[in-house]
Amino acid sequence: MCLAIPAEIIAIEDEMATVKVGGAVRKASLTLLPEAASIGDYVIVHAGFALHKVDPKEAEESLRLLRELAAHAADVPD
Repeated sequence: MCLAIPAEIIAIEDEMATVKVGGAVRKASLTLLPEAASIGDYVIVHAGFALHKVDPKEAEESLRLLRELAAHAADVPD
């Protein structure tokens, strides 16, 4: 099972983007993206490829919910 987490594009060089999720920074190819991407856009990345852009408000809400879920999971005893 995959969990789609929005990643913010923080840099673009040719067809490669540097994306950030929380404190993690990775490279992702933009070659499969059906539309042009810009710095500040949010994308869904799978296996090193950005697959589609995500609305910024939806991306922020998804990230907020994931942080909330992670905080609650940390409070649950094993």
